[in-house]
Amino acid sequence: MTCGDATSPAFNECRRCNTPLGQPAVTPGVPTHPLRRLGTAAAVAVGVASLLYLPSGLFPVFGVQLARAAAERGDRDLLLGAVAAEVLLTLLHLSAVLTAAVLLIIWTWRARRNLEAFPGALPTLNSGWAIAGWLVPFANFVVPARVIANVARDSLWRRATALVGLWWAAWLTFSVGDRILLRLENQRYDRLTPWPRSDTEFATYIRYYQDSVGPRLIPTVACLVAGASLIVLIRRITAAQEDRIAKTTPIGTGHGGLAPDAPYAAPRSAPGHPAPPAGSMPT
Repeated sequence: MTCGDATSPAFNECRRCNTPLGQPAVTPGVPTHPLRRLGTAAAVAVGVASLLYLPSGLFPVFGVQLARAAAERGDRDLLLGAVAAEVLLTLLHLSAVLTAAVLLIIWTWRARRNLEAFPGALPTLNSGWAIAGWLVPFANFVVPARVIANVARDSLWRRATALVGLWWAAWLTFSVGDRILLRLENQRYDRLTPWPRSDTEFATYIRYYQDSVGPRLIPTVACLVAGASLIVLIRRITAAQEDRIAKTTPIGTGHGGLAPDAPYAAPRSAPGHPAPPAGSMPT
């Protein structure tokens, strides 16, 4: 009833989805959580946050043009406007990241909780780590990836470590690289003349933005890769869990599951025909 593969009498569970023979796709009486709308919202939020980093990450390209215009006109206000514009773009990106983070944490917690209703699933971390893993210092370098990898493995029935590894490596590269670059750029900016008057002093601002273009490409590309791979993971896991929950006949009012007190009845054979052997039962 879970993945549809034929089983072998040599094993007690399906070799693909690990569901024990004779067990339903979802354990009766164990609540499940809907993911479709939340997964869509989380995927959209991740995409928006990733795209909003582009204007901020690539701002030095525009900063060079603004600094050159300020040098030609001797207009220091253009330099102040460039700083204000970059700060505004950064704040917009941070607000999008916070929104995406909240939705992602809720989605991860629900997806992890659903594993407890899936026979054959083997979660390795408590569901509380789906939330705490992002908040506990140092643990947030490892735990979120482990939780997502666990959810992907028990939801997609195949090795998904490559995609999870790509997402997490790109995310760490982006988050750590962006912080390091921000600190270095702030130190370089503090050494600039606050109120440039000569062409030489204006030229230091041009060089400041020029030197920032190359390093900014690393977190920008990493952000896009992390966002795209996470969106794929969210969509695949959401679709797989919703499909599995839908395989259970909705008797009660729960989300695609059996009524809390309804026992699971094994399939019965027609009169005059023997029951199908356990070794050939679909899972």
